[in-house]
Amino acid sequence: MTRTAILGMGHYVPSKVVTNDDLAKMFDTSDEWIQQRTGIKERRYIEKSGIGASDLALHATKMACENAGVEVLEIDAIIFATLSPDHNFPGSGCFLGDKLGLGGVPALDVRNQCSGFLYGLQIADAWVRCGMYKRVLLVGAEVHSTALDFSDEGRDVTVIFGDGAACAILGPTDDEDQGIIDVEVHADGSGAKELWLEAPASAYEPRLTHEMIDNKSVYPQMNGRHVFRWATAKMPEVSLSVLERNGVTVEDLDLVVPHQANKRINEFVSQKMSIPPEKVVHNIQKYGNTTAASIPLALSEAIQEGRAKKGDLVLMPAFGSGFTWGAALVRL
Repeated sequence: MTRTAILGMGHYVPSKVVTNDDLAKMFDTSDEWIQQRTGIKERRYIEKSGIGASDLALHATKMACENAGVEVLEIDAIIFATLSPDHNFPGSGCFLGDKLGLGGVPALDVRNQCSGFLYGLQIADAWVRCGMYKRVLLVGAEVHSTALDFSDEGRDVTVIFGDGAACAILGPTDDEDQGIIDVEVHADGSGAKELWLEAPASAYEPRLTHEMIDNKSVYPQMNGRHVFRWATAKMPEVSLSVLERNGVTVEDLDLVVPHQANKRINEFVSQKMSIPPEKVVHNIQKYGNTTAASIPLALSEAIQEGRAKKGDLVLMPAFGSGFTWGAALVRL
């Protein structure tokens, strides 16, 4: 049976580096405080207004195509995972398709936040396996910096997020020792308001008011302790589910590439699953949480650095707003 292989990866981050010390000049925080709670040392922000998620994705796509040995015009479907689209509508996938010169190529936006890449991977896998498309571009891209609250009130959220993009070119393979083995995803809306952006919202009339701006409903809100509890429970649970269903043990894994939400969460999950630290990829210290981009960004870097190579068995777990969570098992 045809399997879906990752043919190539690419990533891109803006050139503007924002350190913890830079943030400490804007509100009450410190490098020590941020590192102790998140493991983050710095993150990237877009250099100027007018740069959207699709612009970052454009650079990442070109790198992925080069690494895959695929021409841009061979892409026959786009899946774009983001919680920070260029505009409310149309989707960023349409903007990216236009920038790539892919008129007529279908583009699907996925709004599953930190689990967006995994949801997109499951969709792409189904498309390729059934023969619908042969070259699927799966993107995760975010511009968080333009929607953060740079005040003492917003610091707990603001210190976490950064901008970036990464993507994979997916296509069919007959190689039984390569490809996507399994993807499992879940959602539970009972936790929706524990990590969300309330406004603007179509549920309100008008969707945006001065009051919403003044009371800071326009900034992301997070119940950090609640999110931590859910993440450290659900990520191991779904990871073990995927491993057990496919007859794989933790010892069989070559690499674990978790969503980069908080280094403390990933360390807790790794310890809970008895995964050796050397098998776990962390790059949150450089980029912060790039949401839908974080897993492909970490994997793309690991491949670029030679840490991940062809034939490796890789586990990719995630947890995020929604609540949504999942895990993928892939043979590179």
